[in-house]
This record gives sequence, structure tokens and C-alpha cells, in this order.
Amino acid sequence: MAKLSDLVTLPFFRDLNDDEIHRFLHATGTIFKRYAKGDRILRAYEDNPSIGVLLDGRGQVLTEDRFGGESASHILERGAILGSSSAILGTPGLASIVALTDTHVLWVTWRALITAGTRLGRIHGIVMKNLLEAFCRKNYLMTQQIEVLSQKTLRDRIILYLLQREQRQGTTRITVPGRTQLARELSCNRSALTREIATMEREGLVTMGDDWLALDHAKIDGGRK
Repeated sequence: MAKLSDLVTLPFFRDLNDDEIHRFLHATGTIFKRYAKGDRILRAYEDNPSIGVLLDGRGQVLTEDRFGGESASHILERGAILGSSSAILGTPGLASIVALTDTHVLWVTWRALITAGTRLGRIHGIVMKNLLEAFCRKNYLMTQQIEVLSQKTLRDRIILYLLQREQRQGTTRITVPGRTQLARELSCNRSALTREIATMEREGLVTMGDDWLALDHAKIDGGRK
């Protein structure tokens, strides 16, 4: 089981102390489950009554087409909320989640979360506020992703992607995933992405390291005038 000192740093439990978190876990019958690398944390088209919180490790969302083929989507890291749509709506989810590393997940059933309100008082209100904020952040990120994918050229996608992450990470040196994952997020061919970034580097539009990219704003802004 995870230590309370670890849980207090999760966005799900923001503004709660150790004692309040303990009360929440007891009142809702929350469980902790370990997944080995490669395990399915959630499976598409299967019923799921619980909302999960990723405590450590990393997971990846897998989308399934109508022929049963799977394609890798975005990466999930500590604090990510799992299975909320299927749990709240009571309908099977449309995507699977696979563990990329050994992971631990906190699971609380949606029904228990709702019915525990009278016993938990303000604790329940704080958790529900945090959950609502998590949904809003997820919706905001999805809107940003749609904006990126709506750009006409791959270069414009890359630039907007990096601008969004500058704001999110609070730095001009943006940590980015490997080229394969970045190509998935930009919905493009990996080779085409590698060529375009190399071209942008030659033109002085970006500088790069092993796991980061940085925009030259003077040239980017000048090119758009």
C-alpha cells in the first residue's frame, strides 16, 4: 500500500492532510493494486465501476479500430485519472490502458465516492473539487490537441505543440517524448517528423538536445509577420 506521505502530493488529494486522506480511504473502501509492465490496467469495451489514480510508473492509452487493431496514444504519468468516463457513465470505455512500467493504481468505486459524502463532509467536497478540476484540465488538453492537429502543415503542428508546452512546463527548453511517441501525438509519420525537425534546426528555428526542443522565438515570430 502507498504511504500517506506519498498520497498527499497527488492532485486528487490536494488540500487534504494525512488524517483526512486516511478517513477518505476508509470511508470509500479504496483499494490499491499493482500492475507489472505489460499488464492491462483497463480493457476497452469492458465494464468498469471505479475511478483510478496512477500513483507511480507510466501507462499508455491504446485506441482500437473497428477491425480490432490497436494504436498507441498518449502517455499517462503519476497523478493521471483513469477510467472516469466509463465509471461515471456506466458504459464500457473505448480505449485500453497498458502499463509501460511497474505501476500502482488507487481505485475507488464511483458509487462509494458519491455515497460517502454525508460521512466525509468537507473532505468529500475537496476531493470532488479536485476531481472536477482534473476533468477540466483533461478537457483543456484535448482542446489543445485538436488545435494542434487542425494545423495545415507539419511545421505548424510542431511549432504550436512546442508553444503549448512552453506555457505548460514554464520553460523555453521543452521536454519532449521520443520521436515515435511525438509522431503519434502529432499524428504524422516518424520519418517525416524527424526530417522536419532537422530542417527546422538547420534553418535556426529550433535547437535540440537528447530529450528537449527549444524554439527561436525571434525567427518564429518574424516568419509569421
